[in-house]
Amino acid sequence: MAETQAEKIPVTVLTGYLGAGKTTLLNRILSEPHGKKFAVVVNEFGEIGIDNDLVVGADEEVFEMNNGCICCTVRGDLIRIIDGLLKRKDGFDGIIVETTGLADPAPVAQTFFVDETVGAKTKLDAVVTVADAKWLKDRLKDAPEAKNQIAFADVILLNKTDLVSEAELKDVELRIRAINPFARIHRTQRSDIAIDKVLGQGAFDLDRIQAIDPDFLEAGHKHFHDEDMRSVSFTSELPLDPDKFFPWIQELTQREGPNILRSKGILAFKNDPDRFVFQGVHMILDGDHQRPWKPDEPKLSRIVFIGRKLDVPALEKGFRACVA
Repeated sequence: MAETQAEKIPVTVLTGYLGAGKTTLLNRILSEPHGKKFAVVVNEFGEIGIDNDLVVGADEEVFEMNNGCICCTVRGDLIRIIDGLLKRKDGFDGIIVETTGLADPAPVAQTFFVDETVGAKTKLDAVVTVADAKWLKDRLKDAPEAKNQIAFADVILLNKTDLVSEAELKDVELRIRAINPFARIHRTQRSDIAIDKVLGQGAFDLDRIQAIDPDFLEAGHKHFHDEDMRSVSFTSELPLDPDKFFPWIQELTQREGPNILRSKGILAFKNDPDRFVFQGVHMILDGDHQRPWKPDEPKLSRIVFIGRKLDVPALEKGFRACVA
């Protein structure tokens, strides 16, 4: 019998552009007296690895993959390492994957969907992005990877806030929101943050969107955008027909997958007492029934797309056509 979401080992993907403070955050996680044990996978770009030496000594095992960028050559290594971890007798409470600063987080996140063994025993808990408050605006202009890291994030640490003014902070937060209006943003210095704001975030559960965006449940849609990246969301008070929705979302992501960085949704299907939750990374989708709808809970379907060149009218038309 397949393991439930609750029994799966949570995986946190830790990303952020070069020098933003990822390793400092990882050291904090490993040093905190939280009483938990984590397996850590560290990857960096280049043939000679030094991240392993930068990570503090801890009980956790650090697996270094330095034979190339995680975004293009080492997904097989990641699957092999995690598969090996899952066979160990001494269990652990979570897995943390720290990517190189030059990585697109998408292939890392996809790993936990494409491999059956890994997917059956692990769950992607959250993509955590560390952003440099002083230099992020420049990186968003000249580094596509930095923009992808912001777009994919479920949690963003806006780090080094002591190096900029309050006005500059507000400006960079607006730029982040233009790319990703739904991630939680935490202002930090030296990546100092309570661990429970980074780990155990439940990215698979979109309830927290309401805390970020109270208007999210209102009918209609909204979208934010910058020059080439935008986010769009739709809601439906009418139940959806799964026989319409699944073919539509499959065809959509196969056709437009390269432009759709993230997709997420909480869906109310006709004659279904349970909420259906899904999330996607480009063309790869994963979803499951989560829990029964509560008696006082509005049975609203909510869906979010973050990506480039999104055809908003076509997306809305397709979604509305899935109504039962």
